[in-house]
Amino acid sequence: MTNYEQLLDDAYSKIKKSDASSERFEISKVQGHFEGKRTILTNFFQTASYFRRTPEHFLKFLLKELATSGQVEGDRLILNNKLPSAKINEKIEQYAKEFVICKECGKPDTELSKQDRFMFIHCLACGAKHTVRKF
Repeated sequence: MTNYEQLLDDAYSKIKKSDASSERFEISKVQGHFEGKRTILTNFFQTASYFRRTPEHFLKFLLKELATSGQVEGDRLILNNKLPSAKINEKIEQYAKEFVICKECGKPDTELSKQDRFMFIHCLACGAKHTVRKF
């Protein structure tokens, strides 16, 4: 029996340890820079596609919550104020919690749908359906 335990210990020592976090959904941090009084976000479209939301919805939320104006030029978002990345990241996390992550099971497998005058978040994993604010 000791031979088996030695073989088992040897096998465990050869297995590569996993460094990956237990979360499969990680909210990406903003990437950008300042140009004068403007803030340029270079990964805006990547973040929107990672959330599986339309860039228009994500843009409308960010502009309203950051209380600024902005426009899309090419593949980047230009905000007309100088904003710290910590504030932008906080609003991106707020967007994910409100419009992406299911309130029942906590999974990001959701979709937004509009029925009559209401906006719903529908979870594809557990089937839950909740209303979300419309702006």
